[in-house]
Amino acid sequence: MKQIMDKIIASPAIHAKWLNTLSMMENAGAKKIKNCEDPVFVSEIILKHSAEEARHAYYLKKQIVKIEGGECPTYERKYLLAPQTSYHYLHALDIKVCRYLKNTFGYKAHQLKYAAYLLVTYAIEVRADELYPIYQNSLSSFNSKVTVKSIIAEEKNHLAEMIMQLKAFSVDWETMSKYAIQIEQNLFQMWEADLTKLVA
Repeated sequence: MKQIMDKIIASPAIHAKWLNTLSMMENAGAKKIKNCEDPVFVSEIILKHSAEEARHAYYLKKQIVKIEGGECPTYERKYLLAPQTSYHYLHALDIKVCRYLKNTFGYKAHQLKYAAYLLVTYAIEVRADELYPIYQNSLSSFNSKVTVKSIIAEEKNHLAEMIMQLKAFSVDWETMSKYAIQIEQNLFQMWEADLTKLVA
């Protein structure tokens, strides 16, 4: 990913689309969390997560103005990198995790939605905890005005909070989490391959 990041940052037009792509994916995460909320029994921590993911989407979008000539007004495909895999990344992860939880543990209705929220968010936070520091390292090496340091700090807290919630949810949380991580890794590899083709 470091080589991909360096090539992305070296091209202002591609870098702007990269930020817009990350913004879109963070926004998709915020919407997924909102969709998993119970209308009555929603917890403070879930409200916090959805608000912070939405703020990350906004923050990344605002960073685009720091790139010379960078302009990505919407999340249309022409303003994104690897739009097909980027659009479906989170949705595909959610579907596969839901199928696993339903078939293996028999979850349904709200319990299924909540379990999927925990596992999908956990897998994404593990990825963010790896991806954003690599991106920041590349930004620093290019002396870029763009920074994601504040996101890195919040994502670390998110990951710790997700582990805490998973432990409270099920004694099988480690087995569930390993499966979610495996599915996410497969999806990430496809996304990474698409990005590699774009910047080659």
